[in-house]
Amino acid sequence: MAVGPSSRRQPNEEASTALGLTLLIALAFVVFSWAAAGFSSPYNLYALTRTAALNVLLGLAMMVVIATGGLDLSIGAIGIASAMFAGYLMQDFRLHMMIAIVAALCFGGALGFCNGFVVVFARVHSFIVTLASMSIIFGAMIVLTKAESVRDLPPAFLALGKIRWFGYLSPMLMVSVAIGALIAIMLRWTDLGREILASGANSRAATLSGVRVGNRIITVHALSGILAAIAGIMLSIRNGAMVPSMAGNLGQEWLLPAFLAPVLGGTLLSGGRAWVVTTVLAAFLVTELTNGMLLMSIGEFWVQFALGSVLLLAVLLEKGRSTLMGTVEGV
Repeated sequence: MAVGPSSRRQPNEEASTALGLTLLIALAFVVFSWAAAGFSSPYNLYALTRTAALNVLLGLAMMVVIATGGLDLSIGAIGIASAMFAGYLMQDFRLHMMIAIVAALCFGGALGFCNGFVVVFARVHSFIVTLASMSIIFGAMIVLTKAESVRDLPPAFLALGKIRWFGYLSPMLMVSVAIGALIAIMLRWTDLGREILASGANSRAATLSGVRVGNRIITVHALSGILAAIAGIMLSIRNGAMVPSMAGNLGQEWLLPAFLAPVLGGTLLSGGRAWVVTTVLAAFLVTELTNGMLLMSIGEFWVQFALGSVLLLAVLLEKGRSTLMGTVEGV
């Protein structure tokens, strides 16, 4: 599903990217089923789908910001802070589970809105703003919570983490895929989506066309915050508790999968193009690679090394492809 700027070759590019990712997912499954004991067991497949659900949301959260040419390094901090907020509403104020979750999504959206507001009105690149907010949000959360976990949660909330479909499928993955479908529809068939992509493709031309580029930048940061909050809630459901460090220090453990999914999925770092289907496929591939290597007893640091190398290679290949296409078109 192409959702970038109009181009005759884009549908073919996305289709070929989707096909390539699908083949890689199938190849990785075959290799790990043979080389990693227990990889294809129902329990591990269930674990794969739960982790993939989280990685899909992280990839989408980063993708919508990259679509405007920005970055969001605060995804992890926002997601965990939002989950902790929901946990305290359920534990200390005894609010209903759904009310607490909705409040957490609003909280995540508000934090994302603040990021976008500062980016637009201070005219500072989102890399700097979200790097600063990552530290501010995480630090404030640790101070306010005294780094204590939230574990006194409603039984209904804890039961969500035990649901299995067909013995190996987590419904959380279906939720993430459904959210991806909604984002794809927004980007392709709504004025808001087209304006977001236009803002990333050429902000000056978009402004001359009547697009409020600043508003669209704020919108994607708020949306990213909401998606990060959903990811935080999902991780809490999986863990059965809200733990301040469950996404690593400052939420940094989420950054690599958040970048890998959209970059491998063909989202342009310069903005203007975002492919939802391929981002979802890339997120699943990253999950599969991580899980398979860990089951093969490859050290976690080597896994991080491998994923980082894949990210760098993907960026370099995209840069080379863009340069080559520009040269060909200029001939």
